[in-house]
Amino acid sequence: MPEVLTPAQQSTFTVALIGNPNVGKTTIFNRLTGLRQKVGNYPGVTVDKRFANVKIGEQEATILDLPGTYSIYPNSEDEVIVHRVLNGLDQGNRPDFVLAVVDMSSMERGLFLITQIMDLGLPMAIVLNMEDTAEEQGIKVKTHALYRSLGVPIIQSNARSNKGIDGILDLIGQKMFEKPQSFLNIEDLLPHELSSAVQEKFGLENSYQAYQLIRFHQSEPLIDHNDKLWLEHQLSKVEYDIKKTQLEETQQRYAGIQQVLSSAIEKTDIQRKRLTDKLDSVFLHKIGGYGIFIGILLVIFQAVFAWSAMPMDLIDGFFATLSAAVANLLPAGVLTDLITEGIIPGIGGVVIFIPQIALLFAFLGILEDTGYMSRVVFLMDRIMRPFGLNGKSVVPLISGIACAIPGIMATRNIGNWKDRLITIMVTPLMSCSARLPVYVILIGIAVPESYVGPFNLQAIALLGMYLLGIIAVLFTSWILKLALKFKEKSYLMVEMPLYRLPRWKDVLITMYSKSKTFVFAAGKVILTISVILWVLASYGPSSVREESIAKVEVPAENAAQEDLDLYESQLASAELESSYIGIMGKFIEPTIRPLGYDWKIGIALITSFAAREVFVSTIATLYSVGSDVEDELTIQQKLESEVNPETGEKVFNLATAFSLIVFYAFAMQCMSTLAVVYRETKGWKWPVIQTVYMTALAYVSAWVVYQILS
Repeated sequence: MPEVLTPAQQSTFTVALIGNPNVGKTTIFNRLTGLRQKVGNYPGVTVDKRFANVKIGEQEATILDLPGTYSIYPNSEDEVIVHRVLNGLDQGNRPDFVLAVVDMSSMERGLFLITQIMDLGLPMAIVLNMEDTAEEQGIKVKTHALYRSLGVPIIQSNARSNKGIDGILDLIGQKMFEKPQSFLNIEDLLPHELSSAVQEKFGLENSYQAYQLIRFHQSEPLIDHNDKLWLEHQLSKVEYDIKKTQLEETQQRYAGIQQVLSSAIEKTDIQRKRLTDKLDSVFLHKIGGYGIFIGILLVIFQAVFAWSAMPMDLIDGFFATLSAAVANLLPAGVLTDLITEGIIPGIGGVVIFIPQIALLFAFLGILEDTGYMSRVVFLMDRIMRPFGLNGKSVVPLISGIACAIPGIMATRNIGNWKDRLITIMVTPLMSCSARLPVYVILIGIAVPESYVGPFNLQAIALLGMYLLGIIAVLFTSWILKLALKFKEKSYLMVEMPLYRLPRWKDVLITMYSKSKTFVFAAGKVILTISVILWVLASYGPSSVREESIAKVEVPAENAAQEDLDLYESQLASAELESSYIGIMGKFIEPTIRPLGYDWKIGIALITSFAAREVFVSTIATLYSVGSDVEDELTIQQKLESEVNPETGEKVFNLATAFSLIVFYAFAMQCMSTLAVVYRETKGWKWPVIQTVYMTALAYVSAWVVYQILS
């Protein structure tokens, strides 16, 4: 029989990093792992699993970064993960050891979680972090006294300055983890016969694991239905009151913690008012606080727009040059067309978003690291909660004005799944920068360039589109709040850390990891859809294409360049009309006719699913504007003069233009957004629901506008 090695004897092992939010756990994880971090999925939930393999001497440790939590009572999805991993319900992620991080200035709160882990019987060690914060508040921890009370190794650190990181690595490498004694007498909480029966039934190691299973079995989908019925029967036999017992546990735990702290903590009175308190009197002002936040956002998004423009242009130019170079190198044919018109532009469509994503998450990382983001969440919670959102929703929604993709990715900071899901579902309603070219052209057609006082009517109309998006977000959030039924309670608990200078290394790691996640996860879906759209636009039934192309009048041999350009444009329009995507446009024409659209606009609606700004280039080709699609004035003039051959009326009249504007304000933004929603919700259910409801909202709203104005 092969020898079974204990974790202490194994050369590869897993260490779970756990702690309350804002205790520096992520900083320690970044310091220990650097750029070796990987992102996976916990089975059955939407929370990401961050982990990294670290080589220490001859051994390799997998560091698993568990979500921040105040306890292992699973009230939110983050806490569900911690509950499952530590209680052994998720066997694939159960750690060999636990490294618990505690904020030295908030020992009582941190010890509540630690004593729960002790009662589970897991080998563990403790890192007392934020030593400088504790000193600033006059708090001194007697490490040796704390060790005598808890019986597990303890090490002090200040991860921000890299102090103690080498010691943590040595602790992990030497596996200096101890299996502690129980902190509470669980027999006071759980009858012995009930505990023994549950342990034997489920193969558990101790009474507290049995207590945890009993306490939360009703809401745990990993437990079989028959096992739940068995547990209910056992509880009824002894008339066990679960809620009363949890209250008793909490009271006993805090009483025990107070005894530990009375001998392990010294406090010195500090007379001077902390800088944090002074800054909070400004940043959390009931009126001025909102003004400061808006000002900071204006600066951030102006920087995102300005700083990302050049790298995005360079990326766009690089892939255009690459396509041309590959076309010249490879022989003409279908494969070359697929590479140069489908695959390379598809990859470019993924990479071009990286500057915006990296910059936006860099700024969000700075706000988080300085401690300001917690204040924003606190400020906005009261305003947004009646609509089914919470304070943490404000960052993704504002991010959506730049681009919905980083906005949706930013919802990961929302712990409550219902609030996060609602935020994901409504963020695409915020008017993003990709809609701007569409708005500019159509508003130029529909709204005269006149003034009301000092204000330009076209500028007012553009501002109105952004306000319309905000109204749609709030209204839709309220509807979803009523429609979505989740047992998970919505509440906000936010830590108010001290203000600090940002840690630039951590900001860079955040930029890198977010960009990498987008490229390798959402990018696969985007590239696939790009190739599909290329095929649909490049091919069609041969007989239909030949007939359509034959209708285009070929210019004479000595024709002027203007006539040749017109021929090329008409030929491109005919090829597009006879392609599969053109046939789709014809097919949906009866559906979109009530909105004032013809089949050509229908094609633009389909192709702009790749990206909203594609609407401009598609319309330019369809209506024979010419190749200079950057000349918005020329496009606008041509569209204004376009006439429907059947009715003799202008195609882009006031009703049609405003109908299109409203349609684009509410319709699902682009395939990139769809891909990211798929990535964040871990499936196609919610992206499909989102696409359906936004399409319905866009269609009905555009129909109403068209009927009123026509």
